[in-house]
Amino acid sequence: MFVDSHCHLSFPELAADLAGVLARMRESSVSAALNVCTTLEEFPRVRAVAEDNAQVFASVGVHPDSTGISEPTVEQLVELARHPKVVAIGETGLDYYRLQEPLEWQRERFRTHIRAARACRKPLIIHTRAAARDTLQLMEDEGAAEVGGVMHCFTESSEVARRALDLGFHISFSGIVTFRNATDLQATATQVPSDRLLIETDAPYLAPVPHRGKTNEPAFVPWVARKLAELRGVPEEVLARETSQNFRHLFKAVEPEVHVNY
Repeated sequence: MFVDSHCHLSFPELAADLAGVLARMRESSVSAALNVCTTLEEFPRVRAVAEDNAQVFASVGVHPDSTGISEPTVEQLVELARHPKVVAIGETGLDYYRLQEPLEWQRERFRTHIRAARACRKPLIIHTRAAARDTLQLMEDEGAAEVGGVMHCFTESSEVARRALDLGFHISFSGIVTFRNATDLQATATQVPSDRLLIETDAPYLAPVPHRGKTNEPAFVPWVARKLAELRGVPEEVLARETSQNFRHLFKAVEPEVHVNY
């Protein structure tokens, strides 16, 4: 049994064939998926997919590099997170890859999410790109360790992983870990404790080998698990079981039982 801890089912690439995406997910022994929100405008669609599908959970948050959208407040995020299918705050964090200073607005948005997560006692989904030092510093300054969460689609160094783990966060690996040139990331993946490990697709992006270049979807998350199992020297079913348990523990999410054939 696998769980996709981060995907975007409400994005057009997947929403156009949502029934097919969910059917293929079940056929691939993926019992649950976390449909992650990136703007407040998108949230009604994210929530609706979770309401209509028992195997789908939701988050609420505004992506760090989203611009020209409604800026969230702590009160808004806390209120929207009251929905029983909303299990996390985010995705949130810092992304300096395409944007240039001054970026205090982005850091303030991140602070808002951390404060909301602490207020509603739900974990954070953290996105960081070209901003690891500031991301970790803000997590420390704002007390993110009180609620924990996950460093999603992790591509940073082992040192960044260690600092995040010290703050009580989980580390989630996407299809990037299957890429031939991801040797440093693959080495880091062997160092994450088994009770802090998660797998994801970040669909519709970053399809794993052997589907690289295609539109990604939750049905492909077993390929991430297989690569991690190979790297860590454990059976695939053990990796699947551990990451599914970690998902349930972190997000307090209970997915429906499915029959699994490995």
